[in-house]
Amino acid sequence: MTASSRSQLDRRLEGGPLSTSLQPARLRPEARWIATVPAAGEGVRGLMQALLLPEPVCRLLVARGYGDVEAAKRFLRPRLEHLSAPNTLHDLPRAVERIADAVRAQETIFVHGDYDVDGMSSTALMVRVLRGLGAEHVVPFVPNRLTDGYDLGHAGVEAAQRAGATLVVTCDCGTSARDAVASLNASGIDVIITDHHLPSHALPASYAICNPRHPECTSADKDLAAVGVAYKIALALCEAFNVSPALAHRQLDLVALATIADVAPLRGENRVMVRYGLKLLAETTHPGLRALIRSSGLEGKPLTAGRVGFVLAPRLNAAGRIADAKLGLKLLLAEREDEANVIARELEELNRARQELDRAVLDDAMRQVDAPGMADRYAYVLSREGWHAGVIGIVASRIVEQTARPAVLVAVQDGIGKGSGRSISAFDLHGALGECAMHFQRFGGHRAAAGLTMDAAQLPAFAERFDEVARARLTPDDLVPELRVDLEVPIDSVGEELEALVRHFEPFGIGNPSPLFRTTGVHLAAAPRKVGGDGLKLSLDGGRSTLEAIGWGMAALAPTLSVSRPVDLAYRLDRDEYRGVSRLQLRVAGVRPCSE
Repeated sequence: MTASSRSQLDRRLEGGPLSTSLQPARLRPEARWIATVPAAGEGVRGLMQALLLPEPVCRLLVARGYGDVEAAKRFLRPRLEHLSAPNTLHDLPRAVERIADAVRAQETIFVHGDYDVDGMSSTALMVRVLRGLGAEHVVPFVPNRLTDGYDLGHAGVEAAQRAGATLVVTCDCGTSARDAVASLNASGIDVIITDHHLPSHALPASYAICNPRHPECTSADKDLAAVGVAYKIALALCEAFNVSPALAHRQLDLVALATIADVAPLRGENRVMVRYGLKLLAETTHPGLRALIRSSGLEGKPLTAGRVGFVLAPRLNAAGRIADAKLGLKLLLAEREDEANVIARELEELNRARQELDRAVLDDAMRQVDAPGMADRYAYVLSREGWHAGVIGIVASRIVEQTARPAVLVAVQDGIGKGSGRSISAFDLHGALGECAMHFQRFGGHRAAAGLTMDAAQLPAFAERFDEVARARLTPDDLVPELRVDLEVPIDSVGEELEALVRHFEPFGIGNPSPLFRTTGVHLAAAPRKVGGDGLKLSLDGGRSTLEAIGWGMAALAPTLSVSRPVDLAYRLDRDEYRGVSRLQLRVAGVRPCSE
């Protein structure tokens, strides 16, 4: 997850660390405020007339690329029929035919997933659908991050062979697993890869590869999470067996959970599936998901993308990060409430332990960032013997947020470094690591997040090379974060009606962020005050009423603000729920004394 997508409030919801205890001297630079929404024009007026919507909403639609009336309608009212046909995915017809044959012949099908939420959910979806179609010998498997390593590897090959599988279907992995696929093929086992990761070298010689990022794939949407690929295969399998697609549609709660957790862009087909999936998740029939919602304190509360990403997903991920992902997969496949409740409680405890590890690694990493000689770095490689490999990805996101620079954290054990990196929007992390590939044993990932394995002796050379690549690809301006303001509104226009209109743009996330508003010359109704450890609470004179605003991580700004001087605010509209009462609250992204 890119750090820019995680606010202090979001991390409070997750229950993770809000800041380092060391209060490092060099934190994220002050952001530039940039207006992105055009003034009203013909496109805006056309939407207003056709859709009968207020001007602010139509300006937002135009700014996000939905100036065409039909495109705007599809965005505001996404439907499952808007999804492209599954067979546009590369090799999908071939994959479906082989899987269908295996189901009919009652072959043993080994479903191999990754150890994160996307991998667990994709595996659970595939297993549920195969069993629903009549397969009696389906063996789910996810590797242990710490003992088995990433991707389809030796552990997965051995497990498939022990199970007597004749077909392996991967979920969220396999695109780079040439050696493992060759071993399975040599054992007479066919391999179908379903994945969404970028190929980093020659593709495996598998029976089929269903991956929207395959160089020959004609699928229009390249941004599917792995669970979206699995869902499309499930739809095609339902058609092949002439059964209702409802079997696949019932898995959309898993699709929403994993798509959000994997930080896939919430636009295009992902938006459609997540919109439907969130509704299904709120009333899910899956015992494991119900138990997870209860144990995390979300029962009876609206399940937004933010709550799924920062409350539910970390609890599932905790299993894969510091214990065994099989526990999370077991929860998603649970059929009994009592079994699910026990596992959900165990995940809750694991998540608390994960948070403590986060804090320790973050403090250590920020000490390295503040060390002499690091001030001029464009990108960081931070490492330590003994760091827990399961939390370095989370901490890398924190480092990026604190510093506005790409960061790779490497946990070293027995001379081997396992790394996880996160990036800023201007920097293609996967592409940059490709220019450092001579230092790795393997690597893979996306533009914003990636993982790697390397000889620890290569760390100094990698750190220098990574910084060189960043300097070549980035400008000093790229290292200054931006607040991209969607709309400027007067303070007396801010209220429940505007917030209700904005909800039509949900679900919010990467690719479709919650609209950022700016209001200038706002008067404080009371002196600013600190809340929690680092929060800034503001009471604003809204003209007709007082508006409450909260800025997490902004407590240090309190002395710079005064009721005697108006302020400029950049903020999002949010709901504050306390003791069953929900009210409008402004979530502050930026505040400064009025510039006029």
